[in-house]
Amino acid sequence: MSARTVDPATEAFLAHRNLLFTVAYEMLGSAVDAEDVLQETWLRWVGVDLDTVLDQRAYLVRITTRQALSRLRTLRRRKESYVGPWLPEPLLTAPDVAEDVELADSVSMAMLLVLETLTPTERAVFVLREVFDLDYDEIAAAVGKNPATVRQIAHRARAHVAARRPREVVSVTETRGAIEAFRRAVETGDLQHLLDILAPEVVLLADGGGVVPAGQGPIVGAERVAEVLGRVAAVASLHPAPVNGYPALIVRINGEIDAVMTVRVDGGLIAGLYAVRNPEKLSYLRREAVLQRRARGLSAPNDATGTSTGR
Repeated sequence: MSARTVDPATEAFLAHRNLLFTVAYEMLGSAVDAEDVLQETWLRWVGVDLDTVLDQRAYLVRITTRQALSRLRTLRRRKESYVGPWLPEPLLTAPDVAEDVELADSVSMAMLLVLETLTPTERAVFVLREVFDLDYDEIAAAVGKNPATVRQIAHRARAHVAARRPREVVSVTETRGAIEAFRRAVETGDLQHLLDILAPEVVLLADGGGVVPAGQGPIVGAERVAEVLGRVAAVASLHPAPVNGYPALIVRINGEIDAVMTVRVDGGLIAGLYAVRNPEKLSYLRREAVLQRRARGLSAPNDATGTSTGR
């Protein structure tokens, strides 16, 4: 369909698609589920009489939020029976996302893990208020509460997140430096250098979902983590890529994506490592990586650029 024949409903939806996807992803921690929510949003949006809509952006955010809330409650029930540590689904992000420090921090793996500790409504209110700066009346319409109640929820969620989020927002440059030093140490087998860049009480979480081998719990301590990473290095190659707003590593075995590893840097040292191996959680990222390689004319694995998120 040419741009000239795009109907008003489609045009409005496409104009706000990145925003809607980011809202859904930050609420759900899953790109696959966020895409499903966007599909549900679209199906409801095409049935709306646009002449009755005063603010198309707000209306679309409202539909997306309600669909994401419904799905989030279902996901929470699934997580109760999840095998091993649960991590958010990694998302390839465009390099320009890192330039927006607040947006990059809001989709970081560390922040998404903090958001997991909120109730569904608290999470929705926090994301819409703190990340997208919606006013309380808009949020109230989206979550089905009155503005006074939303203000209370926002205050409670803000305090909860502040008590659990990383102490400081680490720059992309610092994270990139830590990732590169980490990659060199792992690939060269330089154990001492690896120990030097790992915090003494570093924590490694690996999410296999019971589908592929992964630890059943956190691995704590620099020496234990270094031992595990040494085994990974023997069979895998590490490729830098922008994931969840920050530099990360794509772990490939025989050229295929086996895991995505993000890090949390604290005080110049790597304090947290998050490795997602569950194939279901890598399906969206694998598809995006293939599409990007084709678009760039690459036939072999390389560092990846990312999809975009937006406000």
